[in-house]
Amino acid sequence: MNTNTGKITKHIILAIGPLIFPDLAICEESENITELDNIEVHAGRGRTLLGIAGSASQGEVGQAQFEYRPMSRAGELVEVIPGAVATQHSGSGKANQFFLRGFNLDHGTDFSVNVDGIPMNMPTHAHGQGYLDLNSIIPELVDKIDYGKGPYYAEVGDFSAAGYARIHTKHKLDQALVKFTAGEYGYYRGMAANSTPVGDGDLLYAGEFHLYDGVWRQPEDLGKFNGMIRYSVDKDDWGVSINGKAYHAGWMATNQIPDRAVRDGRIGLYDAMDNSDGGNTNRYSLASNFWHKGEDWKNDANIYALYTDVNLYSNYSGYTLGPEGDQIWQHERRVQVGGNVDHTRYDRLLGFDMDNTVGLQLRHDELMGIRMARTQTRNELATVEDGVGERIDDVSETSVGLYIKNQTHWLEKFRTIAGLRSDFFNFDVSSRSNSLNSGNKDAAIVSPKLSLILGPWYDSEAFINMGYGYHSNDARGTAIRVDPDNGAAVETVKPLVWSRGGELGVRSNVISGLKSTVALWWLQSNGELIFVGDSGTTEPAGGSQRYGVEWTNYYKPADWLTLDADFAWTKSRFEDLRAGANYIPNSVGRVFSAGAVVEAANGLFGTVRLRHFGDVPLDEAGGLWQGDTSILNIGAGYKQNHYKLEVDVFNILDSQGSDIAYAYESRLSDEAEPVNGILRHPVEPRMIRGTVTINF
Repeated sequence: MNTNTGKITKHIILAIGPLIFPDLAICEESENITELDNIEVHAGRGRTLLGIAGSASQGEVGQAQFEYRPMSRAGELVEVIPGAVATQHSGSGKANQFFLRGFNLDHGTDFSVNVDGIPMNMPTHAHGQGYLDLNSIIPELVDKIDYGKGPYYAEVGDFSAAGYARIHTKHKLDQALVKFTAGEYGYYRGMAANSTPVGDGDLLYAGEFHLYDGVWRQPEDLGKFNGMIRYSVDKDDWGVSINGKAYHAGWMATNQIPDRAVRDGRIGLYDAMDNSDGGNTNRYSLASNFWHKGEDWKNDANIYALYTDVNLYSNYSGYTLGPEGDQIWQHERRVQVGGNVDHTRYDRLLGFDMDNTVGLQLRHDELMGIRMARTQTRNELATVEDGVGERIDDVSETSVGLYIKNQTHWLEKFRTIAGLRSDFFNFDVSSRSNSLNSGNKDAAIVSPKLSLILGPWYDSEAFINMGYGYHSNDARGTAIRVDPDNGAAVETVKPLVWSRGGELGVRSNVISGLKSTVALWWLQSNGELIFVGDSGTTEPAGGSQRYGVEWTNYYKPADWLTLDADFAWTKSRFEDLRAGANYIPNSVGRVFSAGAVVEAANGLFGTVRLRHFGDVPLDEAGGLWQGDTSILNIGAGYKQNHYKLEVDVFNILDSQGSDIAYAYESRLSDEAEPVNGILRHPVEPRMIRGTVTINF
């Protein structure tokens, strides 16, 4: 095979998807496996992906892009993906709010993330479908992030219509690492990590603690702890690792507050409607990964088991239900087990180089007592006259994914990637609150994919991508028959919701040192999930269409200077016009991020980073809008072989824009009736943090 042009990736069987489903969609590809096997240092965005990537919106980010990046929270790791935004509306220990390609992903729906092969999205979660909590990641231990946008990738299944990210952590460290950060508003973070040879492999161990009071009138009192231990053996033709992780966090939360009350001075910008909101969560996992390769084949496999639990106390609407307030308690305990295996073979058939992959993905989630109840200052109310009553359900959810993928080099300048994916689900719901809402449901979906790649010419490639994808819905919705609050009959929801999309893109390295991509994309979804303020959950809505353009740039004109700038414009609308009221609430229409890093020969460095997002409707009529949010962060420091000193200033312009905003009814204790309007959670004000890092 011609490895110089990156003719090997990993995937399978011919263009049978478009032959069987000629009017459906198509595509896929991720990385040239042969090349990656021989690369020890991943250059991330500085690495050329010509001949490797399957779309213009696919990419890779390495640890080098994190080192000097001011990062206020772990969830911002996803913001290295061009066009992605991670915000927060409810305390640092809770999952972030994510936005990508015009989706308000809530806490993860339609954006799939896994870490070292473990899926991070939680289906049928107590707080929201696809709940995605990245707080258990220690950023310094991330080796690289592979990402792709759109439903074009056969190896990616549930929650991936907008895109996916695959986070890989380090197997070993060149030096031991101790790091400590302190800053305003009671911010303290420390982490230590080391690796040592043991037998034929390396033992890596790390720990992190994080304390933070925050800027809010009600202190966050965040206490977050992470631990990780990993043993890895990496040989020339095989490798294995065993990875154990533990995570705990507890916090108080300040949720979004009515903008009307801030503007007239009744409450402050950093006040809360309920000072008892907050939560705690735990996560413990054990996983093993294995790979084995020969001259013309490769196997990858992993198996994992984890336990998580979460308690969330949230009051999003104040006192619409009465003087006791609207606080709700959401709780769950979950055991998740699963595994993935794929086999790739590199062949030459009828004179064409190709690689074929077949993969199997298994997952089972056992949820023990998903609970939602109305509470006051975290005490469950014994009787409920109106509003949310107590709901308790046990759920077993099993999914099986099968995929085949083929990459064929038909000509020197033309290759295709064709994939076909089938997913099978079983939802088993047992309602402790009302037996009428118990039931068992099976569902299946087929997703064909196709990519056409032309080039390279003049260090540039062109891409045509098409594909079908999907997200699953909350299992409880597949079994529900009566409203838990009033007993009225309700319809069940579809277990699986398809999406389909296409993309035209160009990737170019024609200017020395500049990696640039342009993508024009379209995506149709058969159903949205919309945030509901009074219950703090999401509910299904109608179909939608989105289209947009993305332009990404990573430029290293000199060894001492790195520049990047990424633009994303999106238009999102419900398909049902409803007399023109077809805006999708919280769909971000504009994202811009840019940064510069300067590294001097004497060890001095500096960085500046801008993040902007706007054009965000808050209601379907387009009458209420969030407003633009722009954050400028800067950092500077001094680095030598065994230590680094740095100072970061976040939000240096002291913006008071919104991290997130919504529109729904709320009521303060001094208001006679609920009022419909904007509720928002502001960005945190300007703050300074200093960090000392020691390597030995």
